[in-house]
Amino acid sequence: MRLQELSLNILDIAENSVKAGASLITVAVCYGPAADRLTVTITDDGCGMDAETLERAVNPFFTTRTTRKMGLGLPFLFQNAEQCGGSAGVRSRPGRGTVVEARFPLDHIDCPPAGDLAGTLMQLIVGNPGVNIRIRLDCGRRSAGLATREIADALEGLPLGHPRVALHIRELLASLLEEVFRGRLI
Repeated sequence: MRLQELSLNILDIAENSVKAGASLITVAVCYGPAADRLTVTITDDGCGMDAETLERAVNPFFTTRTTRKMGLGLPFLFQNAEQCGGSAGVRSRPGRGTVVEARFPLDHIDCPPAGDLAGTLMQLIVGNPGVNIRIRLDCGRRSAGLATREIADALEGLPLGHPRVALHIRELLASLLEEVFRGRLI
């Protein structure tokens, strides 16, 4: 079993960042047209991991959670990347946060689909109003980004989780994804 879409991998890793006490999470999705490769990077300023925990974090039978006995986020991401000839890695320092990066060759038959990136990123944003989430999208010379703090400031007190706000955020993300990637990831 594995998470079948990259968007679900992103959500799972970012939710781990929230649980690690992150106040800032950056999700970067970068497409290198020359190499036909997608790189996904999730960076947080959470509690981080020591060397021993970091080494065990890619083991599906290790978790710090008490609600289930397995931690599957990193192992699934690593499996998805390696299964299609890509790679993944994680760096972390206690008190400094964590960086997770995975690279996927998009021309490989086993490369998982991107999934609903706009919907997934919207859920991450509206579901974690106390966390500043930055989204960065890059494809060659085209790039775009947004941050929840900027959105919240523009809303003048209207909550991020308000249904109309959530819909607007989803539409904005879909527009940015199309503008930057021009349908390449969908």
